[in-house]
Amino acid sequence: MANFVLVPGMCHGGWCFEEATQDLRAHGHTVHPLTLTGLSERSHLLHGGVNLDTHIQDVTAVLAAENIRDAVLVGHSYGGMVITGVADRAAERVDSLVYVDAMVPNDGDSCWSLVSDQERQWYLDVVDNGYGVRPLPFFDARATPHPIASLLQPLRLTGDLAHLRRRDYLYAAGWEAQSPFTPVYQRLRDDPSWTTHALAGGHNLMRDTPQELLKILLDVAAPR
Repeated sequence: MANFVLVPGMCHGGWCFEEATQDLRAHGHTVHPLTLTGLSERSHLLHGGVNLDTHIQDVTAVLAAENIRDAVLVGHSYGGMVITGVADRAAERVDSLVYVDAMVPNDGDSCWSLVSDQERQWYLDVVDNGYGVRPLPFFDARATPHPIASLLQPLRLTGDLAHLRRRDYLYAAGWEAQSPFTPVYQRLRDDPSWTTHALAGGHNLMRDTPQELLKILLDVAAPR
């Protein structure tokens, strides 16, 4: 059985993976849906120093504390930044990466450098203390401000991720407007080191296409 570690996107907590967690556990897998520092039930920990390194350490600390090996890291949206960093820093504990309509950074990339000017305008809409970006109006009512330092900090990688057994990219083809992840998907689908999937849902594939997501995750976990 596989060890899944689920990392949410901006403003969300581990609750966004509730259905996926239940489904994977029903198939016998171990699942850790994480909430990153400064968010959701950990929102009281938000301060100006909570950055991308903090969130990477959140995950690597769970891998170490739970003695997790051969982890399948699943990152949604911003979570792609985090799982990439974790796979670099805890390479001996990570088996595969699954990006769910997520960012796929290279060394030196930050969320700020990867997004459009329109998205940067959202990042500038911070709460009164200046530490967090406000959730968008249509987000789940449980969403909380996201640590802005995590969006500005560049990711530093020490090597490539060629050691991984598998890297999958799940592209949400059902955005109402143009998806900002289309160029990422188009680049990766021609790369033989990646397995790509186009799903007929919006950005929140965990909600829109849960059974298709489950099928892919079970395939990633299947022994080879």
